[in-house]
Amino acid sequence: MSKTLNIVGGSLGGLFHGIALSRLGHRVTILEQNPAPLLHDQGAGIVAGSNTQKYFRAHDRSQTPLAITSNVRQYLDHKGNVIETEKRAQKMTSWDLLYHVLRANYDGVQSKYLEPPKKKEGDGDVKYAYGRVVNELQDLGTDRGVRVTSRSSKDGTEETIVADLLIASDGASSTIRTILQPDVQRTYAGYVAWRGTCPESELSGFTASTLVDKFTFFHQTGMQILAYLIPGPAGTLEKGKRLMNWVWYCNCPQDSAEYMSMMLDNQGKRHNFSLPPGRVRPEVWEEQKKHAERELPPQFAEIVRKTKVPFLQAITDVISPKASFFNGKILLVGDAVAGFRPHAAASTSQAAFDSFYVVDLVTGRISLSEWEKNVMGYAREIQPQSVALGQRSQFGEHPLRG
Repeated sequence: MSKTLNIVGGSLGGLFHGIALSRLGHRVTILEQNPAPLLHDQGAGIVAGSNTQKYFRAHDRSQTPLAITSNVRQYLDHKGNVIETEKRAQKMTSWDLLYHVLRANYDGVQSKYLEPPKKKEGDGDVKYAYGRVVNELQDLGTDRGVRVTSRSSKDGTEETIVADLLIASDGASSTIRTILQPDVQRTYAGYVAWRGTCPESELSGFTASTLVDKFTFFHQTGMQILAYLIPGPAGTLEKGKRLMNWVWYCNCPQDSAEYMSMMLDNQGKRHNFSLPPGRVRPEVWEEQKKHAERELPPQFAEIVRKTKVPFLQAITDVISPKASFFNGKILLVGDAVAGFRPHAAASTSQAAFDSFYVVDLVTGRISLSEWEKNVMGYAREIQPQSVALGQRSQFGEHPLRG
C-alpha cells in the first residue's frame, strides 16, 4: 500500500532516501530549508565508499560515471619530497555531481551534468519543496501518522502535511533532532577545515607530477592537508579538465580572535560552524594563502594559492542516543544521527547505508528494533573512529609527520 512519506533535508542523504522510497511506489515530499530550488555547488570532494557505490549501482537509472580512481596514497615532507607511499585504491567524486545525478533521478531536474532518466510505471509521486523550515511535529496516535508543520523562509506562511513516516536527513545541526532531543548539540572539536579546488589544467608540471591521480597527505603539528582529483565542470572525468580538491585542517580555539575573524563573512554575518563558498572575506583568505606559503609543501601551497573560491568548515562532534521516535514514525538518518569528522570519509556512505535499511524497514523485511540496531550500530562504530583519527591528526604526533 502506498504511503505518504516526508523527508526533511534535501541534500544527498535526503535524496538517497527519497529516490529509494519513491521507487517502491510511495508518495514522497522532501522539505528543504534552503530558499533556492537547487542547492549551490559545495565545491567539495567526496570519497565514494562502498555503500555510496552500491547505492548508485542500484538506483541511478542513468548510470552516469561518477568517480576518479586513485591507486596510490602518499605522504610528503615540508620540502615536497615523497616520504611514504602505499598502494591503495579509492574512488573520488564530487558533491555537485552526486547532487545533480540524484535530483535527475528524484524529480527529473535538467542540468548540464546529465539527461534525466525516464520515470517508470510504479514509481511514486515526488515533490521537492524548497524554502520550508520545519517548526512543529505532532504525533497523531496509533496508525494516524505524524503532523509536520513548516513555514516558508520567504513569506512565513505555514503548511501542514500528515505523513505516515518522517525521515530526518537534515544534517549535523538537525532541526528535527533538536525538537525531539534539545540537549543533543554539536560540539566544536578545536580545529577547522579550509576547503577548495583548482583546475587540473592550471597546475604546474612539478605539482601535477606529484599530485595527479594520487591521494596525497602532509602532516605537521596542529595541521593536516590532503588533496585528490575530483570530476570537473559538468561532472567531466576527462584528464586535464578535472579539479584538484584539497582539505586543510588547522587548529584554532573557538574563543580566539582568529576564529571570530574567520567566521565573519563578507556580508558582515557571523557563522557558527561553516562559511559557504563565496562568503570568505578577501583579507582573511589572503592571510591564509600567506600561511600556506610558510607552512605547506610547495605543491600544496600552489593549489591553495590557485583556489578562487575557498570555503570553511568548523569540525564538530555529535551523536544521538537513539534514531527512532513516535513508535518509529520519525527516523533520524545520516548526519542527523551522528556527525562524523571528515577524516573517516564516511558521512556520504552513512546516508547511503541508512537508506538501504529504511527500505528494509518500510517493506517489512526488518523490524523497527532491527533497523535501530543497524543504524545506531554503524553510527557508534564510525563516530569514535573519526574522533580518534582527528585527535591524532591535530593534537597528537602523526607517525608520518613531514
